[in-house]
Amino acid sequence: MTGMVHRSPGASADPAAPRTATTPPRPVRTWAVVLAACAGQFLVVLDVSVVNVALPSMRADLGMTAQGLQWVVNAYSIAFAGFMLLGGRAADIFGRKLTFLIGLGVFTAASLAGGLAQEGWQLLAARAVQGLGAAVLAPATLTILTSAVPEGAARTRAIGTWSAVGAGGGAAGGFVGGLLTDSLSWRWVLLINVPIGALVLVGAFCWLTESHSRAGRRLDLPGAVLATAGLATLAYGIVQTEAEGWTAAATLVPLTGGLLLIGLFLLVEARAKAPLMPLKLFRVRSVSAANAAMFVNGSAMFCMWFFMTLYAQNVLGYTPLGAGLALVPSSLAIVTGSKLAPRLMPRVGARNLAALGTLVAAAGFGWQSTMGAHGSYATAILGPGILMMLGAGLASTPLASLATSGAAPGDAGLVSGLINTSRTMGGALGLAVLSTVAASRTGGATSPEALTAGYALAFRTGTGVLLLGVVLILVWLPRGPKRATGERVVSPAPEEAAAGAAKSG
Repeated sequence: MTGMVHRSPGASADPAAPRTATTPPRPVRTWAVVLAACAGQFLVVLDVSVVNVALPSMRADLGMTAQGLQWVVNAYSIAFAGFMLLGGRAADIFGRKLTFLIGLGVFTAASLAGGLAQEGWQLLAARAVQGLGAAVLAPATLTILTSAVPEGAARTRAIGTWSAVGAGGGAAGGFVGGLLTDSLSWRWVLLINVPIGALVLVGAFCWLTESHSRAGRRLDLPGAVLATAGLATLAYGIVQTEAEGWTAAATLVPLTGGLLLIGLFLLVEARAKAPLMPLKLFRVRSVSAANAAMFVNGSAMFCMWFFMTLYAQNVLGYTPLGAGLALVPSSLAIVTGSKLAPRLMPRVGARNLAALGTLVAAAGFGWQSTMGAHGSYATAILGPGILMMLGAGLASTPLASLATSGAAPGDAGLVSGLINTSRTMGGALGLAVLSTVAASRTGGATSPEALTAGYALAFRTGTGVLLLGVVLILVWLPRGPKRATGERVVSPAPEEAAAGAAKSG
């Protein structure tokens, strides 16, 4: 039979293998791949914010200083951002499934170590390793998804689901952290990852098939070291701005050092025969513009949860669990926006939808900036929160789709890493800047009125940043991406592919 797949004696003897290569089980396997990829992404994004409400309990239990407590969050974020490019390229070279399993295994083991930590330094080390595992895992999730689902309407829907799940993970962080801390212990904020990670590991091992884009190529270790060191050092400098200010030596030295390392990385990549990040990729307008837009948008949108949680607890007097519950509608709004985006892209266009979503989010930020010290839930949290996160969901899917559609198949893991790096680094920079803005208005005062004034100024600044993002999207982002394929360029826009699939089907 012409559709039969013959295997050599040394090939896998698994009786299910020949059937996997035929068409009948394909829909179930694709659904399972999407499920595994989304589960991994959920865990990665969840742990960016889930520890926030548990920090006071961690400090009391482990006797940590205020600065040490800050690094419970920062150790994860810096390792996550710094190793992202390495994780993206590793998925292309060593295999998507293998990279996914290794990243998830490291992440799960570090979660167990952090949950059992008896000293502050043990917790910080575990969080850093957790961030490393997340950096390896995160790019593989999107690469596995885009490799398993053909380009067109199906892939657009899959990316929408991936974006929604990732957004939901970030949005659920406060609620999940508050619930676990109040009902069990702060340790379960980390330990909850262990059974979930183990289940996803088993499912991924059974469901995923291995794929390579650059088999036989070596990893660009000099480029990887320079990129990781540069991004990590720059992220450290960004974090220092909140405590030390922008002109202190503790801030300027790592910021300058990080920029120098990144500059050296670019020089090395321009000369390398097998670069970690081919600079020609940035000549693809959809890739460079989508990542720039993701960076700008992330710098404002990432901060929404941080300031909304502080406002709810420090000004309105909510408990950690109450603050998490108050933000549940916003969580549902970002998931809704991410799921609506694939349906709207064929009609509106990816670029226009990204601009519209960013504009909706900016309107929510502007509304939030009018909050008062005695605001009601409906007008101070519910309404603006829904608007902000609905816009974030509408914008994220078309940006991710444009960037990944504009890359050659062999660079899919790299582009996935770039997208996550842009969002994470944008969020780190934005949080540092907006926290400094809020602190400058508060002036050290702790009254509800002073805190509200600081938070409001941060949201007004975020509004301006998002409006800048709208301009960037409309001016720079092309209507349809162009994919680099060696020396040739092809240009199927994701919305055009989805529309074509809808017409033919």
